[in-house]
Amino acid sequence: MGDPIASLELFPLRIPRETPYLGPLEPGVRVSERGYFIRPTNQTVYSIHDHTVLVKITTEAGMVGWGESFGVVAPEAVALIARDLLTPLVLGRDPHDVVAIAEDIYSAMRVRGFYGGFYVDALAGVDIALWDLRGKLTGLPVCKLLGAQRRARIPAYVSGLPKATVGERAQLAKEWVDRGFHAVKFAAAVAHEGELAEMQAIRAAVGPGPQILVDLHWQYTDQEAIKLISALEAYDLAVAEAPVQSEDLEGQARVAAAVKTPVAIGEELRTVFEYRPRFVHRCMSIIQPEMAHMGVTQFWQVCQLARAFHCRVMPHATIGVGIAQAASLHVSAALSNLAMHEYQHSIFDRNLQFITGDMRCEAGYFELPSGPGLGVEPRETVLQYLMPGK
Repeated sequence: MGDPIASLELFPLRIPRETPYLGPLEPGVRVSERGYFIRPTNQTVYSIHDHTVLVKITTEAGMVGWGESFGVVAPEAVALIARDLLTPLVLGRDPHDVVAIAEDIYSAMRVRGFYGGFYVDALAGVDIALWDLRGKLTGLPVCKLLGAQRRARIPAYVSGLPKATVGERAQLAKEWVDRGFHAVKFAAAVAHEGELAEMQAIRAAVGPGPQILVDLHWQYTDQEAIKLISALEAYDLAVAEAPVQSEDLEGQARVAAAVKTPVAIGEELRTVFEYRPRFVHRCMSIIQPEMAHMGVTQFWQVCQLARAFHCRVMPHATIGVGIAQAASLHVSAALSNLAMHEYQHSIFDRNLQFITGDMRCEAGYFELPSGPGLGVEPRETVLQYLMPGK
């Protein structure tokens, strides 16, 4: 072993933002003293802040790899799990054994029922950091380590139109199209005039060419989703995301079989084991793996399984400072079945100030960050948002 792992450090962050994710709060919505609130439409908890967890792995010789775990809510939970449980499974290991380390960490808590949730989120950040470290040790970008850099520019779709009214959201969609983007997605959770009105307004604003996607936020039964998607198809709907509850595998399959529009699911899934039955039952034609939930190892395995089932890949992009985003772009650069990548502009653009490197998104494309590993690192300035007591 040339340079074993010497330390694992965790940095849970809370970055304030002016407008909550997805747009202004609905009338009557209450925010807890911790900053959490529930969107009334999809009954999902969000934060008025941007939360994330950075992972730093250092070898005995001082080489450093950075990762990022999903931490949209309760980031301290992810950090504690990684600090207390994962550290002894990582220290002293050879960073080039990243797949073995990921498998060993996953296996360690399977019997206790933690094959998902915060535990696997913590694993994802460690895995990303190890791939970054491997890249720096070898002098290669992560996509080259995967053996297949197919592109340096990754097609992107604009995700989220965080304005207060349907007219303002439609105008914002047009502004993005005017800037060279060819696809936009609106969120049903804040389409308070209804998805059909939202779709009509956006189509009228952007014209017949650009693609329009909808995130249905798991709100509907299979019958309701089929009826709604069929109505939206009159306006050339490109993709219907998350039509039914995540647990409803049979409902997912019924929707996918009944509508003409490609159905996309998967941002909440974490492993190839969760994805496998959905491939088998044809629950989707597009998968949406989330790097901060999965890490490079699982993400790559799921995308290769998608290829075997002739599904396309349209990676999800969660809240974060850009480390997980860079990892997602590197895997995307290596995929033969990539459709496009989500561009969370209200998060990505603002948080670029917190990382080094040349990663950016312009005129419909992400530019793959250059350099070894992920090609990005957090700046010291982001640590001002370290959560109190951490």
